[in-house]
Amino acid sequence: MAEIITPIDSPWKTLIEQYFEDFMAFFFPEVHATIDWTQGYEFLDQEFQQIVRDAELGKRLADKLVKAWEKNGDEAILYIHLEVQSQYDKDFDKRMFVYHYRIFDRFDQPIISLAILGDESDSWRPHCFGYEKGECQLSFKFPVVKLIDYKERWTELEQSGNIFAMVVRTHLKGLETRKTPEQRFHWKKELTKLLYEAKYSEKQILELFHFMDWMLRLPEELATRFDQFVKQKEAEKKVEYITHIEKKGIEKGIEKGRAEMLLRLLEEKFGTLEPNIQAMIYRLDDNRLFEWLKRSLTAQNLREVIGQ
Repeated sequence: MAEIITPIDSPWKTLIEQYFEDFMAFFFPEVHATIDWTQGYEFLDQEFQQIVRDAELGKRLADKLVKAWEKNGDEAILYIHLEVQSQYDKDFDKRMFVYHYRIFDRFDQPIISLAILGDESDSWRPHCFGYEKGECQLSFKFPVVKLIDYKERWTELEQSGNIFAMVVRTHLKGLETRKTPEQRFHWKKELTKLLYEAKYSEKQILELFHFMDWMLRLPEELATRFDQFVKQKEAEKKVEYITHIEKKGIEKGIEKGRAEMLLRLLEEKFGTLEPNIQAMIYRLDDNRLFEWLKRSLTAQNLREVIGQ
């Protein structure tokens, strides 16, 4: 059975932007407790891209820089650098350090660097970077959350009301069922049932459906069966979280998100793309988008990706 390959970074990025306070409370509660949430927070996407523009240090698909305020009465500014990394990268610790000091150099403020590791390797747990030369020594450590560790905390995830408890369960089942479409179909149904029982808002349910469609992508036949299951479930519950029009809108949104992710990945690797190439990417159907995404992971030049 062919493995189902699902890019994960873009949907994670979207959920972090939508539910940053919940994200921090779930994964980094100690840092969460230091933030004055009444002051709000700000994502510094443009500033971050300028800061790391010249650093050719691997994939940067779900990195965020957030400006917040600290609970100390002096309105001290916090700069929080987040990374969601979905696969092994031998230079990940180095990249975390380089981005840390670049952000520090830009703002002249202490920086909090945090990482989420969404891969399947139990042994790969980068959390520090350093070296010693002569009498000079450097040591940099950063907190890391390894998502596969939650396999042993499944009951805790079931009992949590935080939206990221459902996100983690979906992520884990996405990893677990990459080579077993029928098992993926089963778990997508089970997790969907839980959505209908949970006390999430309609907006949260729609966004979690979106996340599930990314993480638990199904072959066409099983996707059709899943749609039938959703219609039946909503008829039983007398709700319509996912109407036909909404579902088509979500599907279009997913396609656009994939196109934007591919565009960003290619520009990170090969520089700014010509307008005709950008337009071509947005016209790709779902199958070709995934084909190009897979090629882009190993391609040495743009021609290898687009097949020209």
